[in-house]
Amino acid sequence: MSPPVGRGAAGPLGRAARATVAALGAFALPQRCAGCDAPVAAGRALCESCERRIPPVLAPLCVRCLTLEREPHGCGRHHSHAAWAAWVYDERAAAVVHALKFEGRQRLAVPLGERIARALPRGYRPDVVIEIPLHPSRRRERGFDQAACLADHAARVLGAPRVSALERVRPTTGQSRLGAGSRRAQMSGAFALRDPNVWRGRRVLVIDDVLTTGATLDAALAPLIAAGAGTTAAVLAWAS
Repeated sequence: MSPPVGRGAAGPLGRAARATVAALGAFALPQRCAGCDAPVAAGRALCESCERRIPPVLAPLCVRCLTLEREPHGCGRHHSHAAWAAWVYDERAAAVVHALKFEGRQRLAVPLGERIARALPRGYRPDVVIEIPLHPSRRRERGFDQAACLADHAARVLGAPRVSALERVRPTTGQSRLGAGSRRAQMSGAFALRDPNVWRGRRVLVIDDVLTTGATLDAALAPLIAAGAGTTAAVLAWAS
């Protein structure tokens, strides 16, 4: 789940229309860098210079410690809750995420998924890559699932299959105005695992776009951990 950037459309039809206009614009008009307004290729939201200025996250984060509002670095207790992030969520990273999610620029998922894969430790290879899914109603509204798109391209780089194994069993309201405790309560039990008997001992990489308080990712990891999977998480950006 990501922090809000700008204002969304008024409803599903408005969002669909804006996504269509954005997709047509990618062919008809030159793309501009969201950071400095320089021309960029259609498959990019930032120029190389602006992208290089996004601070990297160089160490793993503990999702469980984040949910408990503790220091997320250097945790030696919650090994199944380690998350790797490619970027710190600054204004440039926010512009990229906004372009992917709300402007319908799905082509951005190709380089962004690759960047997520490169943020993982050298030599790490999962057995399976899984995305944190949108609720079906939200997916219908948006027209695609951005985490699934990112997971597809990260999985390709890592040489692992991408499987949609998690499902949201209930919708959740917007979390941007909720505190950490309220987010934990809202997300608890929000995800279920399909075929829970087949995951024991498998190395599973769980992917999302942005990590904030950790509530969503923690809730998504829970059924996999309960099923005996060895879990690692990766996201595009961490909103510290």
